[in-house]
Amino acid sequence: MGWGGTQRAWPRAVPSSVPPQPTPPLAAEGWGGGPAADKGAARPAGHRVGLGGSRSMADPRPAAGAAQDSHPGRAEVASAYQRFEPGAYLRNNYAPPRGDLSSPAGVGPWKLRCLAQTFATGEVSGHTLIDIGSGPTIYQLLSACAHFQDITMTDFLQVNRQELGLWLREEPGAFDWSVYSQHVCLIEGKGESWQEKERQLRARVKRVLPIDVHQPQPLGAGSPAPLPADALVSTFCLEAVSPDLASFQRALDHITTLLRPGGHLLLIGALEESWYLAGEARLAVVPLCEEEVREALVAAATRCETSAPTPCLPISDRRRRCQGHLLCLGPEEGGGVRPPCTQCRQPSAIRFPIT
Repeated sequence: MGWGGTQRAWPRAVPSSVPPQPTPPLAAEGWGGGPAADKGAARPAGHRVGLGGSRSMADPRPAAGAAQDSHPGRAEVASAYQRFEPGAYLRNNYAPPRGDLSSPAGVGPWKLRCLAQTFATGEVSGHTLIDIGSGPTIYQLLSACAHFQDITMTDFLQVNRQELGLWLREEPGAFDWSVYSQHVCLIEGKGESWQEKERQLRARVKRVLPIDVHQPQPLGAGSPAPLPADALVSTFCLEAVSPDLASFQRALDHITTLLRPGGHLLLIGALEESWYLAGEARLAVVPLCEEEVREALVAAATRCETSAPTPCLPISDRRRRCQGHLLCLGPEEGGGVRPPCTQCRQPSAIRFPIT
């Protein structure tokens, strides 16, 4: 998480009033070959939302966010995320019944389908990719790993980085993502086994680093991540770690500094969502509308020329009201991937230039 998530299950980089804890090495020699979610909306709609082989270790330095954050809202969010429980969050959001992928109208299949269709075009590719606010999840990279050789995962919370390390090292107690891997292989239709898919992802994740999206240098000074990156991915993160629209906009500004000119920024998020559960912790989300997301993208990337209706994907959960989900993909040139809503069949992508 960058410090957040949305109706999925992803915490990401939390505010810097609580400095990110150092992460111990993922393994003495690396990761065995190289190394979201559901929120509730109990509030009225209101503000933001959104998108080989070498060995390595998670960076133990609290690079991002070591400074104290004087913003009271971000300090409150940072404090709230100290209650985040990765295991409970994963069980609650990614294991059955909520993690059931059998219904094509569900949020899980929608996310995987959006990502698979986006990367299948070959338009979003390169050497380096950074996942902003990974949380304890890996599903968001299952399609991406075939198109990037060097992947950096990030999160504000040490417990999430540790959870990722368990899976990357194939250690006992790691969350079982095989159902998601199988589903992605089915969607992609390339004849790849889910075991091959997971091996490829483990091989291409080179590092797991601390991040604080509320700092001008989200990865800190002297980050080991190759910068600028060819692409960024962020799923249900910025809105989940931002106390207000202004913080969301600044966080978007901060992460785009990690991206090369002409690179791609892929955001997936929920609209008008206001909270989600991670174990006993009920974590607030800034409820964003499409217009606010568009304006934030315009501010971060100059302008937003091509747009499409937001999908109206209903959520069958009385604990939250989520108006829809949104895929944002940049830059604007080159076609445009617009996965349709499974219900209204309307496009769900916003394209914007990265200059």
